[in-house]
Amino acid sequence: MNIKDIMLIHENNYSKNACLDKDAIRLFGNLSEDIRPNYFRDIDRIIYSLSYTRYIDKTQVFSKKDNDHICKRIIHVQLVSKIARTIGRALSLNEDLIEAQALGHDIGHVPFGHLGERFLNEISLKYNEGYFMHNVQSVRTLMVLEENGKGKNLTVQTLDGILCHNGEFVSDFYYPKKKTKEDFLRDYELCYKDKAHAKELVPMTLEGCVVRISDIIGYLGRDIEDAVRLGVFNLDEIPKSIKEILGNSNRDIVSTITQDIIDNSIGKDYIKMSDKIYNAVKDLKEFNQEHIYNKANSLENQDKIKKMFEELFDYLYKAVENNDTDTRIFTVYLNSMNEEYLKNTTTARKVIDYISGMTDDYFYDEYDLIK
Repeated sequence: MNIKDIMLIHENNYSKNACLDKDAIRLFGNLSEDIRPNYFRDIDRIIYSLSYTRYIDKTQVFSKKDNDHICKRIIHVQLVSKIARTIGRALSLNEDLIEAQALGHDIGHVPFGHLGERFLNEISLKYNEGYFMHNVQSVRTLMVLEENGKGKNLTVQTLDGILCHNGEFVSDFYYPKKKTKEDFLRDYELCYKDKAHAKELVPMTLEGCVVRISDIIGYLGRDIEDAVRLGVFNLDEIPKSIKEILGNSNRDIVSTITQDIIDNSIGKDYIKMSDKIYNAVKDLKEFNQEHIYNKANSLENQDKIKKMFEELFDYLYKAVENNDTDTRIFTVYLNSMNEEYLKNTTTARKVIDYISGMTDDYFYDEYDLIK
């Protein structure tokens, strides 16, 4: 038995519903052989990417807070990975594929989280670049932008799980949909044109379904912990009906939902929550929306950040149009991109790609340079 066979021996214990290494569809053709299985290699390609490194300084919910214990994007993706791998191991699914999807799922998130995403979407629509969504940009970053415009040659299964991960849309039932590479690429392209299509995305693997529900589990309780830590509200404000079902802490919430999913999904070709847990999750998500996400940034701060996005975009757009090669969009970004990217990408898209890849601190630094 060779080393690669040894690394795949655990597949003998997989569920019949798991995605096997031999099922992998490599986006741009096969890689040269080494000892690593396909999805294991995807993990390596993601964590060694430049965009993965930038997770460390990207906002999860609360930005520019003087508290080192507030969750950043890097912690969120690690929590999602751990929760998803727990469910995956209990259901005998492919943990390598789950980890690759989980670690890459938010790479396309912009500075200031969903708030920044909203403002960049407005700009993208204004310049006829289609809808901007972080899950789509995560795929674009890994498929197109990394490696100086060549992209990472990941598997379609990994990229599809990233595209379909969106934890904003909660369901009690997740059933995978078989796809070809062409189906995946069609889904990806349609997201730029049809906002409704993005809400209807379904992962092609059961592992992708696990990552999607784990994204929700990963942020619900942790966002509450952060909000309490910052004095946004008190735990006593959470309705008793929710706490009695899900628990009173992030640990309880994660454990309760995870166990319920395992109990209702084991041996099945779908992922499911019980009605009681699903309804409590929906209620908690609505509570978080009202008491956390709607309050994470004041209207004054939202207006300030929106103005910064618009002014920085306009400045960078003019710099590219005027070929101002002394600006950082050239020295830091465009000068390292390959000829195909430079020739086939509009000015607006170049600037969107550049801004979306920024950390919060880099965004502030770049903005300060233009003032």
